[in-house]
Amino acid sequence: MYSFKNDYSEGAHPNILKALVESNMNQEDGYGNDIHSKNAIIKIKELMGNQNADVHLISGGTQTNLIAIGAFLRPHEACISVDTGHIAVNETGAIEYTGHKIITVKSKDGKLNTDKIQEVLDFHTNEHRVKPRLVYISNPTELGTIYTKEELKTLSKFCKSNELILYADGARLGCAISLKEADISLCDMCEFTDAFFIGGTKNGALLGEALVIKREDLKREFRYHIKQKGGLLAKGRLLGIQFEELFKDNLYFELARHANEMAKLLTMGLIEANCKLLIDSPTNQVFPILENEVIKRLEKNFGFYIWSKVDDKHSAIRLVTSWATRKEAVTEFIKELRK
Repeated sequence: MYSFKNDYSEGAHPNILKALVESNMNQEDGYGNDIHSKNAIIKIKELMGNQNADVHLISGGTQTNLIAIGAFLRPHEACISVDTGHIAVNETGAIEYTGHKIITVKSKDGKLNTDKIQEVLDFHTNEHRVKPRLVYISNPTELGTIYTKEELKTLSKFCKSNELILYADGARLGCAISLKEADISLCDMCEFTDAFFIGGTKNGALLGEALVIKREDLKREFRYHIKQKGGLLAKGRLLGIQFEELFKDNLYFELARHANEMAKLLTMGLIEANCKLLIDSPTNQVFPILENEVIKRLEKNFGFYIWSKVDDKHSAIRLVTSWATRKEAVTEFIKELRK
């Protein structure tokens, strides 16, 4: 049984495990004040080309979203998200638990655009309704699609002119940055958003996300929010060591490129087998439409999620490749499908 369910089925890249073992008996200060966390933050700032941004290492994506959005918004303020957004679907109401409503809009490709945001603003015009304040996007999206540099630039300009916070979930950010056609970098993410995070959990780390806050008014006393929400780890070195290794010798980007390459190989095999795709995803999530009987047979040897029903006889499944996906596993899946 080989799993294509997600990109965190494996543990961590060997370089990370080696670094954790080698530094294990060294004494370090706690709560992110260790030398490894400091080195990782310095490196991230260098890659972004911004020494003034704040960087916080937090254990997981949902926790990062909860802490960040809860800290950024006043009690009456709300988020705007597409209906497939992670905060709207897969975080057990975490954002609502902080007291902030999520206003969802429909999107076929998983992306937000200025027209959709404007519709929300036009409807929420007075104190009897929540005030839209934060625009939530993820890059890549939950459908594997990406925001290009031009799209980010357009969103950024719109949000600034409407006094909105642009916040990007980067759980799979490496896969977006590693695509040439996206033409984006960490520098661009920092320039065009007010805050975003760099995902480690889904790109070779045991756990961990690096939250970047550029906007000055959002930085204030942020470590208090992390501590209050249980995110300030005493052994913060565990996060620091991982990001220190990920951003050494471009490992982070190499792992993301591998995930994308395996997805591309999988996509090519599916197309050659005459499979239709639910959506054109250039990153490491692939959504083929298959007959239900074929899906049942594939489930005997492969793990994956059934994404949505297409009609009475067909469903779309989600296949996710990772930094550790073997080419042989992709080849075997296509071979089994052809049978």
